[in-house]
Amino acid sequence: MQGEESLQFLGGTEGDSFPLVEINTCETEASEQWDYVLVADQRTQRNPRQAQQQQWFLEELSRKGFHHKKLQDKEKIFFGIRADSRIFNLYRTLLLEPENPAPGMEPATLTPIPATTRIRIVNFILNSKMAASDTFDDLVKDGVFETRFPLHKREEDLIKKWAQWRNMFHKQPIDEIRDYFGEKVALYFAWLGWYTYMLVPAAVVGVLIFLSGFALFDTSQISKEICEAHDIFMCPRGDHSRKYHRLSDTCTFAKLTHLFDNDGTVLFAIFMAVWATVFLEIWKRQRARVVLHWDLYGWDEDQEEMALQLINCPDYMLQPYQHSYLRSTAILVLSLLMICFLIGMAHVLVVYRVLVTALFSNLPILGEQVTTAVVVTGALVHYVTILIMTKVNKWVALKLCNFEKPRTFLERERKFTIKFFTLQFFVHFSSLIYIAFILGRINGHPGKSVRLAGLWKLEECHLSGCMMDLFVQMAIIMGLKQTLSNCVEYLRPWLAHKCRLRQGHMSQDPELKDWQRNYHLNSVNIFSLFDEFMEMMIQYGFTTIFVAAFPLAPLLSLLSNLVEIRLDAIKMVRLQKRLVPRKAKDIGTWLKVLETIGVLAVIANGMVIAFTSEFIPRMVYKYRYGPCRWGPRPEVDCLTGYVNHSLSLFYTKDFQDPDGTEDPADVTECRYRDYRNAGDYNFSEQFWVLLAIRLAFLILFEHVALCIKLIAAWLVPDVPQMVKNKVLDEKYQRLLEKLRSSPRSTDV
Repeated sequence: MQGEESLQFLGGTEGDSFPLVEINTCETEASEQWDYVLVADQRTQRNPRQAQQQQWFLEELSRKGFHHKKLQDKEKIFFGIRADSRIFNLYRTLLLEPENPAPGMEPATLTPIPATTRIRIVNFILNSKMAASDTFDDLVKDGVFETRFPLHKREEDLIKKWAQWRNMFHKQPIDEIRDYFGEKVALYFAWLGWYTYMLVPAAVVGVLIFLSGFALFDTSQISKEICEAHDIFMCPRGDHSRKYHRLSDTCTFAKLTHLFDNDGTVLFAIFMAVWATVFLEIWKRQRARVVLHWDLYGWDEDQEEMALQLINCPDYMLQPYQHSYLRSTAILVLSLLMICFLIGMAHVLVVYRVLVTALFSNLPILGEQVTTAVVVTGALVHYVTILIMTKVNKWVALKLCNFEKPRTFLERERKFTIKFFTLQFFVHFSSLIYIAFILGRINGHPGKSVRLAGLWKLEECHLSGCMMDLFVQMAIIMGLKQTLSNCVEYLRPWLAHKCRLRQGHMSQDPELKDWQRNYHLNSVNIFSLFDEFMEMMIQYGFTTIFVAAFPLAPLLSLLSNLVEIRLDAIKMVRLQKRLVPRKAKDIGTWLKVLETIGVLAVIANGMVIAFTSEFIPRMVYKYRYGPCRWGPRPEVDCLTGYVNHSLSLFYTKDFQDPDGTEDPADVTECRYRDYRNAGDYNFSEQFWVLLAIRLAFLILFEHVALCIKLIAAWLVPDVPQMVKNKVLDEKYQRLLEKLRSSPRSTDV
């Protein structure tokens, strides 16, 4: 049914309180170009108070220079909102006109206001308080209005070139994205595209490092010794299954460990440190070219916001910068308390793993795979915890920002980004930090184990080493996050959109039908683009911070990003209401986040190689204790005897309950992973030598990697010379123009 239509012009007149500069209207700005649509329920017309509030709001928009058009169907009322050309002319006067236009230059020759700018200005005014001290959001809470959205218009070209799965390997039309969604969204996709492109070499090197482990699969001296160690018994690991394990039982896992814990791991970690620096430095150059092309190199976000405030209210008073030490101290304390809570959540996961280990030990069906089952279920629980705590962290970060009282929206966004990312970092990486650097290192030794609450024995590393635990945890979390998150991210809005279309009744009137189509799209909010950035920052952290333990991380990120780009494009163009365009000349605080992650990656990978992998023990044995300590011996492998050297000896008679074991009584000694003396079980000389070398390696690795990062950053300038020269030439030409137009120029 074609809806009832009424057209009302609420444009201000000469005596209005909105002083606008009269400038000729651009012909391209059509009089029927509706920038925004407000939606209300038909039931509000039967409520006198709500109907009156609607009328007051529309009259307030009238005084600010707006027109509106009313269309309705059986259930909803749609108000098309269009700002008067005088508003955009004032914006042009404040920001778009040159400082000193050339003589004879007519206003009509100025660049027309693009649709993205029109929408941004209208949205800013709708967000502001009206004379009745109500914002649009306040009226939504009171049920006066239901929602608002800018209209999707002429998006067919973007759909054809970009928002289709078959365009997965095509170049993104960044300029067209900018013209439709604004600079902020365009810069996000430009950054994401460059990040994905740079993941190709990282993924190739990571796969080569992983595949190089296959060369050691059957030829590794360590794997041979483990597979042939049928007479070496490992000490019982649990309380409920006091059973000795033959070392040879871990043969398969020992071979698998060498796929990612080999000598190439160190080189790959250094490569990734350099890669992260080169990636960011070249991105800065890419951004500079793009921003210059968009003529935004000298754009100032503070000036933009002040101009919008003046357009909305000519009596706007500038808010000065303020700082309260008391408020900052309170926010710091509250943030630290929240971080402690998140670390406590990681301890809860530790308790879970300990209790589940005790529970799974009583399940005969798991047999010898109790540790593997605990690692897998622990990773699943960690993933669920991430999903829950993400919502909690966002709420906490918002409350802290509100308490801090930022001066502007841009300042609020920066502060919120820092707080939310910090909390998210601890949620995502606390469990990995525990596995990499704490798991299995505070357990004591057989016969004298550290117990939780004096009852349950702490969890041990996998029989093949802690690197296997870290590898499995990374693989599960990244796999779930990339696959499940992408599926949910696409299927949820797609199914929701289909359901709304089936429930809604579409009008025969083309204009009303178009507004209804936009109304039935999925809602967006100020966090829509923020959430996409945050998702990529966390992925970047997984790709770089523990890449030494999981060299396949860049490959998984590459495959995920190829899908993510098109998924986000399809969501934004076809499944969601149009995002409010935002103007920007960089990715903002996210660049600082990326730089911070790069430094943390150097530290974390250095610690993984030094304390988690077997690289340092292998090198120390090879050159200090092994058969090659006096020089190369071609007839023997330099790691011969390493397995026996790396296992400590424990006498079974020293068990507190030796009769509780399930193995034959002729087992008088067993082995365990540590460097302790037999008899007194104190740390051996080798332990302290290894600890000193580990610390020395960590310091050396971090300094070398950070120096390489600094050199790479110095070698690759942030801004290309072409961009610098272009900006310099524009300044020179502007000065020449001023000189020529100066009355005194003829006297020179």
